[in-house]
Amino acid sequence: MRGPARTVVLLFLALAILSPQTPAAAEHLPGPCALERAEGEGPRRWARRLIRCATDEWPVVGGAKQAICIARAESGLNPKATSPDGTYVGLFQHAADAWPDRYREWTKRRWRLDDRPRNARTNTIVTIRMVNANGWGHWDGVGDC
Repeated sequence: MRGPARTVVLLFLALAILSPQTPAAAEHLPGPCALERAEGEGPRRWARRLIRCATDEWPVVGGAKQAICIARAESGLNPKATSPDGTYVGLFQHAADAWPDRYREWTKRRWRLDDRPRNARTNTIVTIRMVNANGWGHWDGVGDC
């Protein structure tokens, strides 16, 4: 292929590679609650959507309302929250030293979830699966729910 036709093909390939993924790409992410942030959607609103999705998948006492209330009390619905001394991290303020074990126990490899506790989706799924199986535990009574 030569000349203008080759240029068009190369330009098309370059644009395809460099173009940002569209929100529709989220449909192809593995695992539960693969929700992309909507345009203009802040992290707190997105966290509430993730929590609703997770509690639909794994029901918990008090439902999404209770889970959102607890996340608000723990982190202000800020997925990047960290306690002043770094002991607790993420949306539901998991103990940082317990996180690796919780991640391994409550996620599935095929979901390919980010293993960082400050990832809103992962923190939500780990928390809600834990609570679905064991109740609110240490979170019981957190916030004015």
